[in-house]
Amino acid sequence: MIDETVLLESQTLRTSVLDRIEVLDRVKTLSLLPDGLHVTTAMVATYFGVTVEAVRQLTRRHREELAANGIAVLRGSDLRQFESDNVSLSLGSYPQARRGLTVYSRRAVLNIAMLLRDSEVARQVRAYLLDAEQAVRTRLDGPALDDRIDQRITHILGKTVVPMFNALIETSGEHQRELVAMRDGVGRIEQRLRTHHARLRRLETRRG
Repeated sequence: MIDETVLLESQTLRTSVLDRIEVLDRVKTLSLLPDGLHVTTAMVATYFGVTVEAVRQLTRRHREELAANGIAVLRGSDLRQFESDNVSLSLGSYPQARRGLTVYSRRAVLNIAMLLRDSEVARQVRAYLLDAEQAVRTRLDGPALDDRIDQRITHILGKTVVPMFNALIETSGEHQRELVAMRDGVGRIEQRLRTHHARLRRLETRRG
């Protein structure tokens, strides 16, 4: 099982699971703005059960990473157009016009879930992500690569190379001794691979 700390500290691992945005709604329904795509800082804070300031501080610390995953600060005409498309954000209800509005995509919210330490909702999201990642790795990995290579080499030696030497020995007189020595050497290699394979199996069984 992948440790949660690795997800918190590894941007590479976070990036590898950022497409799993469906995990957000499995933990808790994420309310979106009328455009169906974005949320505000206050909405992010509500989802994770933390303060708006906690979200802002996290955003400042990881600005570059979050910007790459769908966080944006709208100003000027972009802000006016966005508010026009999302009536609930109309400036008419505010005594003073805003200078900017930070909005987050679902992907950015998932990114925050992998960075926010002091939130039970964020921890649950990370748990779902890690469980899904572990399941995928288990399906893809199957036997370890070294194990598969050992088995393949053993099969080739036992089913192809050794019989070939036997046939050559039967038909050769002058180089028979050399061929016998080579065949015995291959046999020893095959036996070592089988012993190595059996040892790995025992270690895996103990570990399991």
